[in-house]
Amino acid sequence: MVHKVALVTGASSGIGAATARRLHEGGLVVYAGARRVERMQPLADAGIQVRSLDVCDDSSLSRVIEEIITDNGRIDVLINNAGYGSYGSVEDVPLSEGRYQLEVNLFGMARLIQLVLPRMRAAGSGKIINISSMGGHFGEPLGAWYHASKFAVEGFSDSLRLELHDFGIDVILIEPGAIESEWSTGAVESAERYSSNTAYAPQVRAMRALYACADRMASGPEIVAEVILKSINAARPKPRYAVPLAARLIITAYRVVPDRILDTSRRTLMRVVHQDR
Repeated sequence: MVHKVALVTGASSGIGAATARRLHEGGLVVYAGARRVERMQPLADAGIQVRSLDVCDDSSLSRVIEEIITDNGRIDVLINNAGYGSYGSVEDVPLSEGRYQLEVNLFGMARLIQLVLPRMRAAGSGKIINISSMGGHFGEPLGAWYHASKFAVEGFSDSLRLELHDFGIDVILIEPGAIESEWSTGAVESAERYSSNTAYAPQVRAMRALYACADRMASGPEIVAEVILKSINAARPKPRYAVPLAARLIITAYRVVPDRILDTSRRTLMRVVHQDR
């Protein structure tokens, strides 16, 4: 029996770690990549192949893909999960940080796709799974660079899906909502670093309060990992999966409710949450 071979990036914690573990349990040969190799020791102990991987380092990306091909002669699934949330007002955040946000969340993903496509095209099959966000459908205060990166992932993936259809390669978007991970902590810390002592300080305080509430209602990363495995096993996967249910409802709202109403609701929510803290 030939087992599918998968690479999961950003696998040191959260969705990436849960996905690597679930795919391994599901019978795939799994390579887990991240910069923090020591954080992946539990995955290594479970029999998963762990690799040092920096999505902003082309030599690192090329080396890992070459190792996977050498070891297995194939790569069937690429899961682009590596990413982070850069927050802070547009006025305060240096352009160098904005560029780095896109480098990690978009260009690192794109380079890995370039590296795996020749092998997938030759095989006439493959699945490229890009972890986007429900935030790829709307913006929020202090999140311009992060949301720009996820809007870009959405458009990139939609174009790529059409481009690769005739080669038998599926391109799938996963759009998580609030998930238990280190992501929200990093996003809040970023906003505080850039804007807590500026004119945007009230928005930073409101964001901190709102994210604290969201974290209390967050789902475990295993729910995302299960959907990813489902999409891999599907003969005809959906173009996008929003998870959990709250994410699907929020995305639907942003498609049908007028922008002015949504903007007013968002500002009101941030004020109320901040006042209740």
